Amino acid sequence: MSQVSFNVMNARVTFKNIPLHTLAKYTFKDVLAASEEFKKIPGVDECIIIQTASRVEIFLVSNVETSDSPDARRAEGRTLVLNQVKDTWIPLSGLEQNDIDHFDQTLEVYKDDDVYLHLLRLASGLDSPVIGKQRVFDEIVLSFAKAKSAGVSGKILNKLFESVIRLATRMRDTTGISKDVVSLGDVAVKLVDEKTGLDAKKKVLLIGTGESAAMVAKTLKKKDINFDVSSREITRATGFTTLLGGTPVEFSEVLSGFDKYDVIFVATTCDYFLITYDGIKLVMEEKKKGTLILDLSEPRTVDERITKLPGIKLLFRDQIYEIYEESVKATLGIIPAVEKIIAKEVPVLSITMKRLDA
Repeated sequence: MSQVSFNVMNARVTFKNIPLHTLAKYTFKDVLAASEEFKKIPGVDECIIIQTASRVEIFLVSNVETSDSPDARRAEGRTLVLNQVKDTWIPLSGLEQNDIDHFDQTLEVYKDDDVYLHLLRLASGLDSPVIGKQRVFDEIVLSFAKAKSAGVSGKILNKLFESVIRLATRMRDTTGISKDVVSLGDVAVKLVDEKTGLDAKKKVLLIGTGESAAMVAKTLKKKDINFDVSSREITRATGFTTLLGGTPVEFSEVLSGFDKYDVIFVATTCDYFLITYDGIKLVMEEKKKGTLILDLSEPRTVDERITKLPGIKLLFRDQIYEIYEESVKATLGIIPAVEKIIAKEVPVLSITMKRLDA
């Protein structure tokens, strides 16, 4: 005979399974209003949404029968609460038909202990694009505070998030995983600032919409530096800027207006030269001010011959990567210690949550 109790569920779409420029279509314009809509699902009592530049995650508490399937993607779980998450999500977002058709493959759904494990990893910095980055933890704290203040969370999620925030704070302090963490974007922007100075007067361009480009965009935004974003497809640039800031620009306009930029970051995954000597020769010949270009792409996508044009200074990924790798290496060495603590804390957290059930 089945018994009614609560389940803590997590449905998420993250940078790990879709490109960042696509993630924008899964976001909610009003997170708290979306939380209220998810609470209208029969049996759902609480909701917290974490929405950042790299993820959209929904945490729910629902009353279900213990015999129910934990995964809405299974045939026997199609009528359950988790399957209704998809139906609620779609009209609240900007998903197109192709995204909807593949939603089951994109959406990750977990419950109970798997949720506790994931949230601890996320809060400690292990599941961030930049391992150990403090910003991820701050976003969790802020999302929880807003949900609690608005009354969309409740006793169960409040206890879970309070416990995770406390444990993650201790892990970060004792292991030092958050200490001196820098992203590729931090190092890149610092180098450019040292070479030419970055201020409100500089016209800045970012070419690319991948993870490296995202790190640069985050750093520029944090420093309140305005920038344009371009990609071979304007839809990618538009989706990217929705999440990470900047102004989307057609790539054809970039090439014809190359001379108006003072600083250009190139961070793409092309296997050919995106910026060529012949492509910018005419527009750059008359430029009087200098242009600094930093190519972060691997392999390089800026033709070195452009340095023959007047005023162009070209820097490559190699010139910053050693500094970045040292930071990454130091952080990676701490990961086992954090994972060891998490492995001990998940069973304790699970028992704590089961006591609430009782």
